[in-house]
Amino acid sequence: MSHQDHVYSAATKEIAEQRRKLAPKQAEAFQAFSQAVFADGALSAKTKQLIAVAVAHVTQCPYCIRSHSKTALKQGATPEEIMEAIWVAAEMRAGGAYAHSALALDTIAQSHTPGSAAS
Repeated sequence: MSHQDHVYSAATKEIAEQRRKLAPKQAEAFQAFSQAVFADGALSAKTKQLIAVAVAHVTQCPYCIRSHSKTALKQGATPEEIMEAIWVAAEMRAGGAYAHSALALDTIAQSHTPGSAAS
């Protein structure tokens, strides 16, 4: 049994059907939206799946990671391309934290100006 089986419920056809039964219009609209988003366009379907793999890692959705990795492979992505997409996601996540340090630095600077309570 994989670690996923201990933490997350399996994504089953029964769960998908329950979602459709509980909110059929929304489920249909979401499915149509997904099909439109992931269709070939200015970006290939393969490229879109690689983007989805990267985003899934940033959002840390195990269901999306598995689904989009599998679909990326079906669209012709190589394991190396998938791993590079994951590294892009990791850099962007780390880069965001680094870039936002400007907010902390600004706060520090403001709290250490003459006349501030922290000075």
